[in-house]
This record gives sequence, structure tokens and C-alpha cells, in this order.
Amino acid sequence: MNPVIRPLLLLVIAALLAGCGKTVTLQAALQDTDANEIVMALTAAGIVVAKHQDKTGVSLQVAEADIPRATAVMQAAGLPRRNRSNLGEVFKKQGMISSPMEERIRYLHGLSEELEATLQQFDNVVSARVHVVLPERIAPGEPIQPSSAAVFLKYRMPLDEDAIAPRVRRLVASSIPGLVGEDGRSKVTVVMTLAEAPPRPVEWAMVGPFKIEAGSATQLWSTLFGMAALIAAGLGYAGFNVARRHPAVARMLARRAAKRGGDAAAGAAG
Repeated sequence: MNPVIRPLLLLVIAALLAGCGKTVTLQAALQDTDANEIVMALTAAGIVVAKHQDKTGVSLQVAEADIPRATAVMQAAGLPRRNRSNLGEVFKKQGMISSPMEERIRYLHGLSEELEATLQQFDNVVSARVHVVLPERIAPGEPIQPSSAAVFLKYRMPLDEDAIAPRVRRLVASSIPGLVGEDGRSKVTVVMTLAEAPPRPVEWAMVGPFKIEAGSATQLWSTLFGMAALIAAGLGYAGFNVARRHPAVARMLARRAAKRGGDAAAGAAG
């Protein structure tokens, strides 16, 4: 290979390899439902994600350069969902006999887990937590402190807090015994907070076979045209060197050189 062409080809290959980003694992050991939620969120944000199934579950891989943006998208969407125990897992006994208090704690914990999953069915609710306080007697002879519950909701717009909060309060009070007082008022506190807005989706553009961000398309086109011009110049120079070694071309170049020399001498004499 011509010594001029070889470094040009190596330069092109290096540029193509640099454009192929390294892929890394974003999440691993996921359930298929959770993995699909993440894939939908990342795809909507313009991030290419690949799913792989193994013995431990589903793993998701993205380009290394997309890790910060993918993490931000997942945090804004509350993904992956927190693993929750179902009632069967919560009520699994570890010993032969459980105390009434242990049974009640497991029961309330199971209800809280189920309620959190139910609350996330509201439109635009990103995540939900339910904390239940058991009735407790502070000291002998003192009245028993009644049960209460605190609900935390993280949501994104559009969502009307004034309309959702009473519905959440009624749902939780009706699901857990002891949360409705004698006066009919529930002992449920609802705290709601607005989640951060997800990152803006990336606009993509095709530059030949490459899919890149639209803002970088002009720069890539300029780079490709510059490389093409450099390659064309190198090929032209190499072709000229090869052609002038041909005897016929060499004679023609010699005649032209002699003619230019004669014209120059005649001009000097005149």
C-alpha cells in the first residue's frame, strides 16, 4: 500500500472506532416488568438501551456516554420501582409460634406495601410510601395512643393536590383498621412533593450511517468533508507519483519542461 494512503486509512478507521461508544451495564437482576418500564422511559428520552436475559434476571445496557442522562431520567421517573413484599412473604413465619404483636406488625406491614402499590396507580404518581404507627400505651394507666398513618407521594404534573389528597386519605383510612376516629375523622397525614422534571428528550439526526445528536450533525458533516478532501488529495498525489513513473508520461513531462526552458531562454534573449 502506498505510504501516503496507509496513514489516511488508519485515520479514518480510528475515527469510526471512536464513534462506536463503549456499552456498560446500567441495571442488572431486574424483573421483566421493571426492565420494560425503564426501557420505555429511556427510549422516550432518546437513549438507546439493550435488554439481556440471564439467570439473575434482566440487565440493561446503554452507551457509556449516556450513563449520566439515563440515571437522571430514571430518577425523575422513580425507576426502578422499590421491591415490595407481598402479604404471603410478610406473613411467613420464621418460628413455630408468633406473638400477637408480631402478627399485627406483619399484617400492617403487608397492608402498607399493598397500599403503596395501589397509590402508584394514580396517574402521574412517581412513588409512594405509607408509614403506619401502631397504637401504643406510653405508661401504665395512660390512655392508649391511637393509630395513625403518614403518606408520602412524589408526583409530576399535571396533578391536582387538592383533589388527590382527600382521596388518598380516604383510601388509606379505609384500608387500615383503627385510622378512623370516633368522630369519623381519619388520622392520616398526606404529604405531596413535586418530582424534578425529566431531562428534555434528545433530537437525533442521521449523518450517513451514523445516528447522532442533531446539534452535532453540522460538526460531523464538516469533519467528514474535511477527511474526504484530505483522502482525495492524498489519492491524487499518490496517483500523480505513480503516473509520472510511466515512460510515456515521463517523456511528455520532459518535453513540457524542455519547452518551458526554451521559452524562458527566448524571452531572456529578446
